[in-house]
Amino acid sequence: MSEIIHKFTKRVPEWRPRVKPVVLEEATADQLEALQVTPSNTRVSDYVLVLAHDVETLKVRSPLFNAIMYDKGGLSRAEREIGALAASVVNRCIYCAAVHASRHAQLTKDDSVTDLLFSAGESAELGPRDQAIFDFARELAKTPSGASASHVQALREAGLTELEILDLVLSSSLFGWANRLMHVLGDPVRRGETA
Repeated sequence: MSEIIHKFTKRVPEWRPRVKPVVLEEATADQLEALQVTPSNTRVSDYVLVLAHDVETLKVRSPLFNAIMYDKGGLSRAEREIGALAASVVNRCIYCAAVHASRHAQLTKDDSVTDLLFSAGESAELGPRDQAIFDFARELAKTPSGASASHVQALREAGLTELEILDLVLSSSLFGWANRLMHVLGDPVRRGETA
């Protein structure tokens, strides 16, 4: 039996689905279109293959996800990862927290922020800009109305533009939703273990 991981880790665990993923080689034309599979396909995650059962939703989800997390301009990619990480910490999504911590460290070539977040949790004391981003995203994930005008003012005082604040709202909210899907559809388990 696989050991489900309950503590945050920087090592990205395996995600074990509870719903059988679509088998890529058996996918319908509509599913392949929604998956945007190309001849030079890289591995499609089990999570996305589970979502492929609902083709119409996946056709909307993937472009929205890519636009929110990867579009140029606005909030930096690394700072979007802090917003997503804050939501994942609040929601106790071990898998997503590990992914976003890893991406943040890769983008910044520094893992001190994510190390501090994993060791001190929600009470971590970060630099002013990262702190304002984390605090806002954390409150937004807990209860949307908890992200107050004072949090937005702190973002402005930390130098965020209106577009950057909007990007933070989008990236944090996206993972408030995505974390909940991951919790229901599967579990984080240590890599290499069998069911």
